[in-house]
Order: sequence, then C-alpha cells, then structure tokens
Amino acid sequence: MCGIAGIVNRNGRAVDADVLARMCDAICHRGPDGEGRYLNDTVGLTMRRLAIIDVEGGQQPIHNADRTAWIVFNGEIYNYRELRESLEKLGHAFYTNCDTEVIIHAYDQYGAECPKYLRGMFAFAIWDERTQELFLARDRVGKKPLLYSLVNNQLIFGSEFSALLQHPDISRDIAPEAIHYYLSFMCVPAPLTAYRAIRKLEPGHSLRFTSAGEIKIERYWELEFSPKVKLSEEEAGERVVELLRDAVRVRLMSEVPLGAFLSGGVDSSAIVALMSEASSEPIKTFSIGFEEQDFSELHHARRVAEHVGSDHHEFIVRPDAMEVLPTLVEHYGEPYADSSAIPTYYVSRETRRHVTVALNGDGGDECFAGYERYAAMRLAERYRKLPGLMREGVIKQAVNWIPSSELRRSRVRSVKRFLQAASLSPVERYLRWVSVLDRAAKDELYTDAFRQEMAAHDPAIWLSPWFAQANGAGVVDASLLTDTMTYLPNDLLVKVDIASMAVSLEARSPFLDHHVMEFAASLPEKFKLRGLTTKYILKRVLKKLVPVENLNRPKMGFGVPIGHWFRNHMKAFVGETLLSERALNRGFFKSEEVKRMFELHTSGTRDYAHQLWTLLMLELWFERFID
Repeated sequence: MCGIAGIVNRNGRAVDADVLARMCDAICHRGPDGEGRYLNDTVGLTMRRLAIIDVEGGQQPIHNADRTAWIVFNGEIYNYRELRESLEKLGHAFYTNCDTEVIIHAYDQYGAECPKYLRGMFAFAIWDERTQELFLARDRVGKKPLLYSLVNNQLIFGSEFSALLQHPDISRDIAPEAIHYYLSFMCVPAPLTAYRAIRKLEPGHSLRFTSAGEIKIERYWELEFSPKVKLSEEEAGERVVELLRDAVRVRLMSEVPLGAFLSGGVDSSAIVALMSEASSEPIKTFSIGFEEQDFSELHHARRVAEHVGSDHHEFIVRPDAMEVLPTLVEHYGEPYADSSAIPTYYVSRETRRHVTVALNGDGGDECFAGYERYAAMRLAERYRKLPGLMREGVIKQAVNWIPSSELRRSRVRSVKRFLQAASLSPVERYLRWVSVLDRAAKDELYTDAFRQEMAAHDPAIWLSPWFAQANGAGVVDASLLTDTMTYLPNDLLVKVDIASMAVSLEARSPFLDHHVMEFAASLPEKFKLRGLTTKYILKRVLKKLVPVENLNRPKMGFGVPIGHWFRNHMKAFVGETLLSERALNRGFFKSEEVKRMFELHTSGTRDYAHQLWTLLMLELWFERFID
C-alpha cells in the first residue's frame, strides 16, 4: 500500500525535482516505510511505500526486464503469484517477489488490457520509454484513488489532492457546479473535483497520455446484471459462501500484522467469521463505540467476537471536534461530508496501534441489497400502481393529519418522506432519498445568482445513465448498479481509503472482490431482497457462522451523534464557523437561511444535523484550501 505521484512534461521543460519531492512528501502518511523516484528529464515518478508484501525487496519504482518501462503502484494484487507463474511460462523473468513487478510484466505482455488480469485494489502509473507514453489505471470499483491534471501541456497525477496542489501550475480555482453536486451527495462525483484544474480517473478506467500530449481514457470493466444464473436458492447460497471464503483467504496474504474492523453488523461479522475459519490462531478484531448509547454497537460486536473467539479490542471515543476536523479536512482535500468519516478515522487510528492491515465489510450492502432504500424503491413501484384517488385522496391525507410534533425521529416521518417521493420517476425518487439538500431546500438556501448559475446543472445526470443502462432489470438491480457506480466509489470508498491511509493502515474489502460482485449481480432480485428482508441470501447462509441476533438486528450504519453535538459542545464552534462574516459573504448561500437552520436545529425545533454538517465541512474546506 502506497501513495504515488508524478509529472510528465510535453512542453520541453525538465521536471523540477524539488516539486516532485514536495509532492512525495505531501503523501508520506500513505507510506512511512520508504520512498522511491524515477527522474528522466521531462518525466518524474515518485511514491511512498507502506511495506506489506516482499518487505525487503519490493522498493519502487520497479522496471521491466530491459528497463524500458517503470511503474509506481498503490494497492495490492491478490492473484500476483498465479499471474507471475503464467507470465514466467511466457518467458518473463523477475528480479523481486512483489506484486508490483507482476503488473509491469503484465503490461509488457498485454498492454492496455493488463488491468483486466489483476485481482485486487490498485492505482498505478507506468512510464513507457519505448512509446513515450504514460499509462494510468485504477481498480474496478475505485478502492484506490487517482487524480490528475492536464495543465500547460503537462500531465500531473497523484493519490491525493495534497500531492497535486504542491505543483505551482495547478490553480485552486473552484468549480461551482462541483459545490452544487456536493450539496446533494455529500461528496463531489467523479470525474469532477472541487478544483477546475483537477480530475478524478474513474473506477474501472485507464488513461494514456500520448506522445502527442493527448489524453485517451477507456473503460475496461463494468458490472453486468444479466444474464441471471439459474440456480436454486441453496446452490446460490453455497456459491456465495464459497466466493466470500476465497475472497477472504486471498486477503489474508501479508508479511505484517493483520486484523479486522468489527461493527457487529451482517457484513463485518461475516468477514470476521470467515477469517476465523481460515486462521489457526485467534484473529484480532477492533470495534469503536460512543458514549451516546444510541450510536454504540459495541455489544453487537462483542457478541460476534466471543462467538468466533477473536482477540477483541474495544475503543470508546469521546470525539474532539477541534482535534479531528482539521485532520479530516486536510486529508480529504475537497468538500466531503459523510460524518461516518469520524468513527472510520478513529477506529483506523486505534487499530493501527496493533496491526498494519485490517479487513472490513465494505460492499456487502451494494452487492446483496442491504439498504432500506432498495425495499422502498420496490414498494414505491407498487404504490404507483394504486389508483390515483387512493394515493392522493386517502393515504396522503391520512398521513398529513398526523401532528408534526410526532414526526420527529419517528417512522411516521419516514412514511411521509416515502410518500413525497413515491410518485416520482425512479431516478428522481432515488435522488430525493439520497440527497442531503434536495431541489426545494437548495432554492431556499441559494442566493439568486448562484441558483441561476446552477439551473442547468441537474444532480440527476449522475444517476440517470445507470438507471437507463439497467433498463429491463428490476428497480432493485437498477438501484444496486447506480450505487455501485456512484455512491460506493464517490463516498464510501473515498471515506475508508483516506481515513485509513491518514494513519498508514491498509484496508481490505472481501465483498468488493470482483468475483463476488459479479456473482451477486447475476443473482435474481428475489435472492437479494425478499419482501422487506434485505440481504436475504447472505443472511440465510450466515446462520451457521454468525449469531442469529446479529443477522436479525436493525441496520444501524456507522453513524455519529452530530445532531446532539451541534446542540451541545459543538454549538459555539459551528455557529462561529457558519455564521462568520467570511462564510456568509461567499456568495453561494443566503445568510438568513443559514441562520434559520442553525437556530431551529440548536433550539431542538427541527433536525438539520446533516445539512449543517455538509455546510460546515464545506466552509472548513474553504478556510483551509481556498482562503
């Protein structure tokens, strides 16, 4: 696991070694075990290394047999031994025992098709002296980040914004439309970033920077939801466990201490149970809890740890906003408002005190339909088939009669939210449910000038292509595809990569093995969502491995009590930040609306926790990176 960066000039200038060094230093947290550099006049590659495989001999950059191609690599390739064996049979000779060298030989053998042969998580850059081209590639679902900028006829790339922003040619001019989309999704969707000059290479894509100075981007992988497998429920369940067991097995490959995050939810419990099966010694598990019991899952995690006999570690976190927020803003580098980054950072920090690698349950929801919104999407399709008179005249009227005071933190509020969106198209409905600030809220919040500027930028454009591509599939599969291509890489995987690498911890995700994902996509919807039972097939097959209480518990998510914090010890900090003269004069938001939301929330009248958090993280980013 590493951080990478580099520069390729097409303007005739030599690469500035000092700039390259600063880019490398900016990501030293991603690889505290060493650094490497390739510098050849107009080309510079650099990297920081977190040594996991071939600790002694895997220093980068690594070259091919005749030193005509050089690679810097971030990630892990789990099939590198098998791939190496097949390449050796084709005549390739190796000088290390690491997975990085296998990639450069796969590139020599297969060219731009080489990412298709890799099983794992990766972002890498190869400089080919023969063609004078730079080749970049990112893993199938986006577990490892890769940013780039084409400016003044030079391509500049890196693992994090902190590296690219060291280059003097990269402007910090903001992209206003990115702010607009961020306020919907809590993150900036790829390939956009908050900076006009910087782009994200999307998951499952490769990029060539040609000798003529052109960028050519190609997609090499996409998740397919058809055809469907023709298996019985029992056969499908056996195959799920078989694939997950193998995905866990290959991710236990490590020359350094290894453990697992354990929340006590279905997904992390499944991974821990399968790890315990494969290990001859008790595995190490790590859980985090809050003093606010409504947000603590420690007792669920403890039950699983006792069941599998793990060496279990628990941490009670008393979050200090002044301590953690500057750290998060610094490392994410652009506006990012998923508040579960806080517990992810804390559990990563505590886990790193004991191990260097941690497995997790990320991706289980997107593979096997774990979110409540999947059931809501299907239920809405059935609701739309009811006669209009019953929908509009009976059901909605009945719900509207319920006093608003009873709606707070209640299932009734959820029902009302469901009914407001149920009659919309699938794309608009999905957008309404995943948005922090919907269209109406933005109309209230935006200044007239910003609202007019953003009128042509509809957040639905990030979702509609995937719903369209899933045409013919059910609404659940369409939602799963959309989440896999948007929410998963833009939000969840960014959260885990940045939070874990900030403390030099490698995170591995067996559910995101592409063999597991492809099989899950091929399953009929009824195997994933049965009635209102989410993750039906997964829960069914895990009964022999995980305590039944953990399978039947309500889904909680990795949440934090930000609403409570905002009314108590964070109240002054939030008010001073969001209501400062500088924040209110940026030209994006009406000051009176920001004040209204803050006052209604802190008085306990309304719940604007997520909206205020989103605005807070935006303002803190402005203060750190723009002002």
